[in-house]
Amino acid sequence: MASLSARAVVLTLRPHQWVKNLFVAAPLVFAKHLDDPDFLIRAAIAVVAFCALSGAVYAFNDVKDVAADRVHPTKRNRPIASGQLSERAALVLASVLAAAALTACALLSWETGAWAAGYLAVNLSYSLWLKHVAFVDVLLIASGFIARVGAGGAAIAVTPSRWLLVCTGLLATFLALGKRAHELATATRDGRDPRSTRAALAGYSPGWVRAGMALLGAATAIAYLLYTVDDHTVTFFGTTELPWSAPFCVAGLGRFSWLTLVRPGKHSPTDAMLRDPLFLLNLAAWAVVILLIVY
Repeated sequence: MASLSARAVVLTLRPHQWVKNLFVAAPLVFAKHLDDPDFLIRAAIAVVAFCALSGAVYAFNDVKDVAADRVHPTKRNRPIASGQLSERAALVLASVLAAAALTACALLSWETGAWAAGYLAVNLSYSLWLKHVAFVDVLLIASGFIARVGAGGAAIAVTPSRWLLVCTGLLATFLALGKRAHELATATRDGRDPRSTRAALAGYSPGWVRAGMALLGAATAIAYLLYTVDDHTVTFFGTTELPWSAPFCVAGLGRFSWLTLVRPGKHSPTDAMLRDPLFLLNLAAWAVVILLIVY
């Protein structure tokens, strides 16, 4: 019998995926307001709101895909597919979380509310039909990350730089393609039709995905380096030392590619990153270098 158990709710909301919402805080860091309590509180509210929004999207998506999940080898264990959480309860939960998150964002500023509403609309469109369209699905995922950065900037009344938005879009598309590469690899390894995992995979081929990741990875690294040496960046931060952080960016992109293409495991790319000591060590080192240079 399905029930509203705390464990089922938590599993449905996928808190391990909420790390993506740290992109909402990117404008806070790169606008040099990390040490300002008022800005910090506003950014924190926006991050929490986007965690609630993404949780609502996951719950809605699991209801939408419940029939397919029940015949999937691993997704059938999800709370809704396995009957631990009823579809009605999941929809009520998603509605409450979405309404609360949109309200919180609107109270921060109407621009933050607009970015949040756009993020929700894109993700609902993705869940309903566009996730079945190859390459469109990846671009929609990337747009979600740009919406996070836009909302984070609006929450503290700071306009994100064009370079921050470009780097975010390229990186998000790179990560999304990595997820598709992982899904193709694991389906092949397990002897399954990739379409049983995701319908859009019918439009992807391993060769094209690898080539796309190589191109996007290089473009992301170049865009980040150009950002660090841009005249506006140098003037704003008052330093020419930011290029020293670029090697960590390149190392992170390379490590993600290795985890996704060379040694794909049973875990999703996001989970693999969060479980990989080398990736986490590199990420921590990049963050320390950025904070030391900027602050």
